Amino acid sequence: MKHQPVHSVVSFYVNRYIAWEDQLTLQCNQLQRSRILRWVFAWASRLGDGAGWYGLMAVLMLLYGAQLAVPMAWLLFSAALGMVIYKLIKHHTARVRPLHRNHHLMVSILPLDRYSFPSGHTLHACNFAIQLAVMVPALGVALAVAALLIALSRLVLGLHYLSDVLAGAVIGVILAWFSLQLQSTM
Repeated sequence: MKHQPVHSVVSFYVNRYIAWEDQLTLQCNQLQRSRILRWVFAWASRLGDGAGWYGLMAVLMLLYGAQLAVPMAWLLFSAALGMVIYKLIKHHTARVRPLHRNHHLMVSILPLDRYSFPSGHTLHACNFAIQLAVMVPALGVALAVAALLIALSRLVLGLHYLSDVLAGAVIGVILAWFSLQLQSTM
């Protein structure tokens, strides 16, 4: 029996995954047929643009004052670092968004840029939700739900593939962990 070269085997499985991911994206996008779900996911995505997170940070600073000043500074530092990482990866991978590859997707929100990998919304949602939950544990469940809705919105709206969202989540969790570790050593 003749063995296939490793690169052709890898290519076969990568292509199968990509086809599966395309189908998953199309199926998730079908949730927009419901006007209520389209509104929920569009709203979640807009909150994930940043205004929602920064608005919440401002409210928490008003409520808790100086005791959150240092953790908020670390959160802002990690958000800036996340933006740099996100832009570098997007620039180098240049993965085209699903809505630009599949014209069967229903588009209800236009993307902020052309490329999809990784999901910046998910990256920041995970980073912010984790760190804010550590600062104000009573908000933990609500923050987890918000982050999950933002991540799902990226799939439902046809703006990202599952791998984009998962990569964004992993980077966001690592940034939050990194920031919290640095805070604990100071």
